[in-house]
Amino acid sequence: MLRTMPDAFWQGLDQFNAQAFYDCHDTLEELWMEAEQPLRQFYQGIIQLAVAYYHLGNGNKQGAMILLGQGIQRLEYFSPEYSGVAVEPLIEASRTILEVLQAQEDKEPLGTLPTLPHVIYTR
Repeated sequence: MLRTMPDAFWQGLDQFNAQAFYDCHDTLEELWMEAEQPLRQFYQGIIQLAVAYYHLGNGNKQGAMILLGQGIQRLEYFSPEYSGVAVEPLIEASRTILEVLQAQEDKEPLGTLPTLPHVIYTR
């Protein structure tokens, strides 16, 4: 489905791609609070991935795994593409990171992870 997305949405994706995950969360949360389904679910999935990667940056592996799982689950509905956003590659890259984290022992420090994903989109 192609819909016109607000400028703040694209700003949030740019923040995600710049690994400014906290800023991405703040930007998209404002949109999420006003959105109706299914767009609300789409925003929430991206927000959850952003917060997961924020947690990873702070060494919170458990929090990252929970939010990666939730974000992936929410975004699967929109795969492979939604409103100019390539959802499938984002899900697959996030799933790979989640699987690497799950394979590590609970108390094991974060090891080398695959490169964090970028959101591919066309406006």
